[in-house]
Amino acid sequence: MRKARPSRTLLRVLPLLALALPFVVGNEYQLHVLTLIGIYWVLIAGLNLVVGYAGQLSVGHVGLLALGAYTLCILTARAGLDPLWGLALGGALGGLCGLALGLPSLRLPGFYFAMATLAFSMIVTELLVAQNTLTGGGAGMTAPMFNAPFDTPGGFFTLVALCALLVTWLSWNVTRRLWGKGLVALRDSEVAAAAVGIPVFRLKLAAFTFSGVTAGVAGGLFASLQGYITPEAFMFELGMFFFICIVIGGNGSIVGPFFGTVMLTLLPEVAAPLAKMGNLLYGLLLLVAVLLVPRGFGALMARWTERHRGRRQAPPVAPDRARLSRALLDMHNGNDGEARP
Repeated sequence: MRKARPSRTLLRVLPLLALALPFVVGNEYQLHVLTLIGIYWVLIAGLNLVVGYAGQLSVGHVGLLALGAYTLCILTARAGLDPLWGLALGGALGGLCGLALGLPSLRLPGFYFAMATLAFSMIVTELLVAQNTLTGGGAGMTAPMFNAPFDTPGGFFTLVALCALLVTWLSWNVTRRLWGKGLVALRDSEVAAAAVGIPVFRLKLAAFTFSGVTAGVAGGLFASLQGYITPEAFMFELGMFFFICIVIGGNGSIVGPFFGTVMLTLLPEVAAPLAKMGNLLYGLLLLVAVLLVPRGFGALMARWTERHRGRRQAPPVAPDRARLSRALLDMHNGNDGEARP
């Protein structure tokens, strides 16, 4: 009997949980936190293909998040577009910027690629501050609400949940097919992957472009949730937050980074009296995860699931002793034909 993988089980249970959450949570603040988790996961699910599967150290996706957020605000405020169109165009712009950034930078080795993505996010932040007429500069911009039926907290959560489920489904389908196997192969050794015919650069570029689309969509949702955005909302710490969620969750997993996202998003809410020590808590959690669970919490959860799942024992195989004896006797007598039934 084939065993169900944790990621497959999550994909079956997650839609039901997402649809039921607005009816279960106690107040709008809790729904706000859950919506924020969903928005972060939209970005991290795409980034996970780049970091967790392809092994590329991207720490600048907060710049793509900012582009998606400001695209939604500018198109709805200046051009009067429907917010859904602004969300879609923000995702398209994120994908184009991911493609433009990945074409030169994905040829660089790991550390230099990370520095290129960091430089991109810093450039985006400076441009947002400098463009006073278009982006409002340091004062920021008002973000629009979506139209009905997504104009209420519960309706907006439903929109976020639909986006998160779609991105999760797409990521899961990529990882379970040859594209996902190729990403894991180039993560382990680019030289060996290229030697067996895997298109290393094209594969990395496709994954990075897809992560740009998810970051742009997440940016539009993030802006609408906040109601008002400024360049200070897209600082380096937020980009490191996305990266740490994947590292703590574990490479080569979908379930692990998802629970890493939930854990790190809820951490400031649980430790509210220690809010000023947020970076210290993130650092300690990352240190503990690297030292005690180097493969991430996803691998730990997978081992626990395998250990506690009831395993179906195969029935014992009993040999046909009579037929075996006849075959041995025929061989002894020099009969080269097949044994009689």
